[in-house]
Amino acid sequence: MHEGGGTGYLYEGLVLLGFALGFVLLFRRLGLGATLGYLVAGAVVGPQVLGLTGGAETKIQFAELGITLLLFVVGLELAPARLMRLRRDIFGLGLAQVVLCGLALTVVIGLATTFTWAAALALGLPLALSSTAQVLPMLQSAGRLRSPFGERAFSILLFQDLSLIPLITVIAAISRNPEAQEGPPGWQLALMTVAAIVGLILAGRFVIRPMFRLIGNIGEREMFVVAALFTVVASAALMQWLGLSTALGAFIAGVMLADSPYRHELETDIEPFRSILLGLFFLSVGMMLDLHAIAERPLFVAGMALALIVTKAVVIGGLGMVAGMNWRSALALGLLLSQGGEFGFVLFAQAQNGLLISPEAASLFGAVVTLSMATTPFLMMLTAPLRRDPASSEEREGPRADGASALVIGYGRFGQTVAQILIASDIPVTLIDRDTGMIDTAGEFGAKVYFGDGTRIDLLRQAGAGEATIICFCLDGQQINAGVLEAVREAFPQARVFLRAYDRRTLIDLRDAPHEYAVREVMESAVAMARAALEALGDNLQDIDSAEHTYRDNDRERLEAQREAGDYRAARDMVIRQQER
Repeated sequence: MHEGGGTGYLYEGLVLLGFALGFVLLFRRLGLGATLGYLVAGAVVGPQVLGLTGGAETKIQFAELGITLLLFVVGLELAPARLMRLRRDIFGLGLAQVVLCGLALTVVIGLATTFTWAAALALGLPLALSSTAQVLPMLQSAGRLRSPFGERAFSILLFQDLSLIPLITVIAAISRNPEAQEGPPGWQLALMTVAAIVGLILAGRFVIRPMFRLIGNIGEREMFVVAALFTVVASAALMQWLGLSTALGAFIAGVMLADSPYRHELETDIEPFRSILLGLFFLSVGMMLDLHAIAERPLFVAGMALALIVTKAVVIGGLGMVAGMNWRSALALGLLLSQGGEFGFVLFAQAQNGLLISPEAASLFGAVVTLSMATTPFLMMLTAPLRRDPASSEEREGPRADGASALVIGYGRFGQTVAQILIASDIPVTLIDRDTGMIDTAGEFGAKVYFGDGTRIDLLRQAGAGEATIICFCLDGQQINAGVLEAVREAFPQARVFLRAYDRRTLIDLRDAPHEYAVREVMESAVAMARAALEALGDNLQDIDSAEHTYRDNDRERLEAQREAGDYRAARDMVIRQQER
């Protein structure tokens, strides 16, 4: 009845989206995260429970594009300046975590089971990876993504994502399936990888960036979305054609655009596709879980999940203390990254194809990863009192040198003055504008301005508004209305909003809209010019100050009357007029 045809696809789409929506909302409400909701939804609709849909293998092939998009977004976070600052944590702490956790878990599996050491290694290495899709949203929602603690967790996760390619290579090297070992020799693969990376970097500089600049000048957001998806898919397709990792291609594409002014716009446009496809990936994984095998060995699954959590928490916590963290923060880091990750499913499939583990073992350890993901929110909540240390600098919230303490939206002649005064006071500022010509000009003077529509809540969130203290709207004309300010206040209640208003009418229209401060764009310069004119006419400083105070007091009273009436024509009798001669 539901096989084939458009009706079949509509039916399956309805079922998958409906169950995903219900379970994700439920698990979010319970504080367990979206990932676990998708996995459970997939298991429920899959062939072993309700049997409402099939073809999980086909769906997962398409849904793996979600992982590709995830690595593209990870690449966008890796701007050269941030890479240099975090290089010790990424390549030191991250490398140590993957190697030590992988080897420790290999020993645990080898001693606790009858698996061969090759099979134990093929299982232990994937389990060393944590869930980027689960941990990063937890850090972001807690406002700690840009804190020292959050950056250490991000650095480890980033190296884990980078290590996916070497881990796939290791599993292929120990594979017992000749077909899995087929391919070019190592030196040729290395040369092809280097050539592909250089080609992608050159394409980014001479093709992709000019393309985005042209689209930015046209102003068509839909074309920007198409171009972003084209960049990711083209990079991944090139790598696939060369027999390399599609995820590596997407990551390089992200890195080559990480320091471009289009980074935040790209993150915003890619995010919905990444979220949907990654959700479909987790749904497919849930559908493929062998629940019968799990039901036959529940103690094994629970025991291995406990061993996974304890091993990773101890190793990562120990590494954190070696890196200079206090024991409370090191414990928090270990627990936060103690679960298995989504890339574990990919590597288990590689190990199964390489005849290193059986399908039953892949299902059992997939369940171990799923159970470990479920425990992370509980562990973080239960240990919160133990980890809380008011005196610890790791727990304090505050601006960072590269964080979004202040967002300046609009970098024209007005926004430049605001931003430069903030920067002169050592306030870290994120600059956003839509004028690509101005962005290029600002770049010539050393200013880093990101491309994007700063009135969009999703883009503001990507730019760090959720952690910002100040948001300054310095846009020309009447681009800001009450609806925008209401949405900003609802989305970022901690941020104080400062506003450039076009004229009195704008101030009157925004009288009930939430904002901290508003200034008419030409008022202060007009006052300055009037003062200069009075000085040239010979007035003394006391008379000049008196005239300015008279004007400002009159203007404030008149504006209050106009706001109360909601009409700029009100209080016309209060206008300062010249006396008849």
